[in-house]
Amino acid sequence: MPIKLIQVGLGRWGRNWATRVLPEVKSVKTVGYVDGDASQLERAQEQAGIQAEDCFESLDTALVQRDCDAVLVTTAIGAHVPVALAAVRAGKHVLLEKPFAPDSASARQVVAAARRRRRMLMISQNYRFHPAPVAVRRLVSRNELGPVGAVYVDFRRRGDTRPATDLHFQLWHPLLVDMAIHHWDLMRMVLGQEPVRIACHTWNPPWSCYRMAPAALATLEFSKGTVVHYRGNYASTDEPTNWGGVWRMECARGVIHWTTRGDHGDQVRMVRSGRKERILPLPKSIKLDREGSLAAFARAIRSGMKPDTAGEDNLRTLECMLAAVDAAESGVPVTLRPANRRA
Repeated sequence: MPIKLIQVGLGRWGRNWATRVLPEVKSVKTVGYVDGDASQLERAQEQAGIQAEDCFESLDTALVQRDCDAVLVTTAIGAHVPVALAAVRAGKHVLLEKPFAPDSASARQVVAAARRRRRMLMISQNYRFHPAPVAVRRLVSRNELGPVGAVYVDFRRRGDTRPATDLHFQLWHPLLVDMAIHHWDLMRMVLGQEPVRIACHTWNPPWSCYRMAPAALATLEFSKGTVVHYRGNYASTDEPTNWGGVWRMECARGVIHWTTRGDHGDQVRMVRSGRKERILPLPKSIKLDREGSLAAFARAIRSGMKPDTAGEDNLRTLECMLAAVDAAESGVPVTLRPANRRA
């Protein structure tokens, strides 16, 4: 039997989930849709073929009228914590869109609530569900080329081609919060290390439509000594990269080049010192991206095993994002709290 799920949040991104993701994952069955704005529910009915009787303007009402196992939260970030807490307190498992929460304290509150109720809490860090980062994590964990000394990540996209009135341009730190959080999470994934210090400088190009800076340079220091140099631009006029960025990882015995998620496809190239470059075969994934994340959530509920992006683990990704924002706003590098502190 599939996991029965209620989706909360039917704005543009939530409708994208409803039309493109939920129907493709057969291990879940959506039994209700919630949004406090009736017009958003009407749009969802038109665009996703959702039945009016399955739509509700409050989660409380939906939980009374629909039997479900879990709640998918695809609201704006400001509603993540209250909706997740309500779901957990009702005894439901929760899958949250990223970023987890607007601050560390409220994220930890949700983690603690899920632990007390013994409910699964997972963050949809969908970039992890692509073959290139999976392959690179295996290379690094096997110490294939020795320890990683330095990593160089480039991300370029022209996000300001939308109409100037688009709400996307009002996002809080659009690069660091909306996009680079994926890259911070991939750093943690492939390195198997935690960030301990970050310096960050942001700016807004003259042609940009963004309210806040969409471009950044950042340096991240990790727990085993690896240093990551990050260059990102959400208003770039240069050749766009894949959404996952272009990575070069310098190791003791060679270099790993890789990219993921985008028009250029996933690719991993390895150059062992003194040898020719090799293009490595990639693992085959049954489900990619958000579909992979949703399928992993269903498996975690069935097995009782915490997924890689469980809320407690994803706190480190969130705190890296928040530290980048603090460093950018203050102009001073930020040291992150020790990774072993319990939420």
